Amino acid sequence: MSLTEDILRRDEELFFNDLNITSETLDNNSETKLVADFTEYNPLHNGHFHCMKVAKSQVPDALFVAIVPGLFERSGRGIPYILPREIRAKIAISVGADIVVEGPPMGIMGSGQYSLSLAKMFKALNTDYIPRGYKEVPNFDLIMDRISKGHWVAPKPYKIIDKTVNEVLLRDKLEEDNYVIASFSNSLSKINFDYENKFIFVKRIEGVSGTLIRQSIVENNFDKVKDMMPDKTIEVLKHEIANDNLIYNVRDEEAILNTANTFDFDTLASLNMFNERLANTIFNNAPFDNVDEVQKVIGRGFSTHFSERILSILEVPISKKVISEYIENYPAKIRVLDYKNSEVLEKFRKKVNNEIELFH
Repeated sequence: MSLTEDILRRDEELFFNDLNITSETLDNNSETKLVADFTEYNPLHNGHFHCMKVAKSQVPDALFVAIVPGLFERSGRGIPYILPREIRAKIAISVGADIVVEGPPMGIMGSGQYSLSLAKMFKALNTDYIPRGYKEVPNFDLIMDRISKGHWVAPKPYKIIDKTVNEVLLRDKLEEDNYVIASFSNSLSKINFDYENKFIFVKRIEGVSGTLIRQSIVENNFDKVKDMMPDKTIEVLKHEIANDNLIYNVRDEEAILNTANTFDFDTLASLNMFNERLANTIFNNAPFDNVDEVQKVIGRGFSTHFSERILSILEVPISKKVISEYIENYPAKIRVLDYKNSEVLEKFRKKVNNEIELFH
């Protein structure tokens, strides 16, 4: 069995174990402050590192907790991550994070489902501060100001609104990073999480290209990107490449073909992120000989990465109903991927609102 197959089977077991656990809320009253950042670290580059350093400098006595997705190792674009999450966590600890916890399974969720789950994690962590990188664009200062005041800011088609005072703040789309901030404010508001004065907005730095970084990893040549990542990230990447532990773009093709070729129409239509039209397209074009054939019939959908996200669902076929039950109970436990030392872990245990368990 390949590394990818091992990970997917292991994570499927973890997912259904979590689904069957009744979440218990603790009543902790620790005075320790906690800064929680959510990011993929795919891989951890200087933009992530800068955001971490700014947050730690503003709240130097706080625990810095990174929330790193998550089960099934698929990004928000549906593409397999470069490194498994426990290795991404190890890099984060090495450059300054105190705790790294497992976030929601991003790759098998819609963006709204993921954002809501993430908001629930922030509540479970008893979060005091939330650092977020943003891109400086006209009129975004107003949106950040309203969020800092704790207003319910929400994205709508081609506009951003302040639901607290029923005002349109922007009649346009936002850049991806900025959209995430507005969307996350919306999700936090939905669960009644008070985020007034909790956001630490960090202007994005220039000179970091995710495309060039990914290309350098594929080519195993870091000369052009050595100034874009901490030395520790490059050191770990080289080590994992040498040991053939990268999972970037590696899929369980047998699982995808099994789902696409053997599921009936109703079962396909029940899968998360599927509708009847997509289920009908796959059902009527089966059987498929390879994953490329499946991806071609999926089409582009509502985003450029839609087909990749659907492939991730076909890899791990979980229904809408089960995902809804999972989100309702999320997080069943706070799973710690890595931590700085035992003293930090104990402070964290006394701070958060849910039971913790260590990732093995």
